Amino acid sequence: MEAIQKEYERLIKRANLSKSINDVDHCLRLLENAREAILRDPTTSKMTLVKLQQAMSTGLGKVQDDHKEIYTGLNRYGKALDKTFKAASTYSTNDYDALTSQAPLIKRAIAMHLIREGQFSVADFFLTEAGPIDIPPELQQEFQEMYEILDAMRTRRDLSLAIDWARQKSVQLEQRGSNLEFDLCKLQFIWLFIERPERAMAYARREFARFQEKHLKDIQQLMCAFLFLQTQEKSPYSRIFADPEKSWNDVSHSFTKEFCSLLGLSAESPLYIASTAGAIALPTLLKMASIMKEKKTEWSTVNELPAEIALPPGYQFHSIFVCPVSKDQTTDSNPPMMLPCGHVIAQESLQRLAKGGSSGTLKCPYCPRESSHHNAKPVII
Repeated sequence: MEAIQKEYERLIKRANLSKSINDVDHCLRLLENAREAILRDPTTSKMTLVKLQQAMSTGLGKVQDDHKEIYTGLNRYGKALDKTFKAASTYSTNDYDALTSQAPLIKRAIAMHLIREGQFSVADFFLTEAGPIDIPPELQQEFQEMYEILDAMRTRRDLSLAIDWARQKSVQLEQRGSNLEFDLCKLQFIWLFIERPERAMAYARREFARFQEKHLKDIQQLMCAFLFLQTQEKSPYSRIFADPEKSWNDVSHSFTKEFCSLLGLSAESPLYIASTAGAIALPTLLKMASIMKEKKTEWSTVNELPAEIALPPGYQFHSIFVCPVSKDQTTDSNPPMMLPCGHVIAQESLQRLAKGGSSGTLKCPYCPRESSHHNAKPVII
């Protein structure tokens, strides 16, 4: 994937058509000027056309040179894709395709992704073309409000809309244990402190009082920064004001996360997460498919992957449990079971151990305690 990313970035730099457009505009002006010259004096038409031919040849040559660099970038990017996914054409999902019967869910995921990304006009067109999709109309209005607030934060450095929203949702945010309202006010203070310290002092006196019980230490550090106003580089609190751009990005991300959480949604688009995780896993799965094809074997368990996929921490949402007895990963049909002694094994292992004992009793494989398999409890992970 790194090679694809590298070629993609190179393509973005090369795929600048502004130079080519300027050269085309220049050719058009040459044609217009030649036409006007011939209309003014038809007797000079032959000389004008000769000059035009030479100028147009040069101009069109520049346009071709401009396109050549873009075509080179496209060609290299295509080769990088082919190299990474070279086995894609040999792998077929005809035998088992989990998405074949899930067209409504796929359409909803696409529509939700477009709405979450702020592509509202595209989402409206998709909803019209794809047919009825179960998405509440008010959801798009909610995300329109979110992007209006984010636009004010990112482009105008205006936190007033975000702070007003956080105060309106203060009860729900407090129930979630969120510090969003204070983080927004803290960022507003930092921004004022950098630009106009006297306004920062007035803002702190007006806004920080209600946060003292929970955020007293943070407030103390912010206020003590005034002691080093003339020598900020020597201030022990300089780190708070060292990277305001990072602070803006962090607070914007926190706002997006909390906004989506109150709507019952994750901070990241599920379609984006699923697509990215799939792209990471695809090379390994394609290799496994190739090996199974060569050995003429098939993966019989459709609910499990044929190989372990190492995903980044941000893409791991569910805990797994591997039975210490059978070394198999537990599933819905073979859940983890906790014995009265506190040790956990898979249900199938529990049943095998119980069959070996008298009257359904079994001995824990990790401690000498005996119990009945009826006393084991399922563990939800």
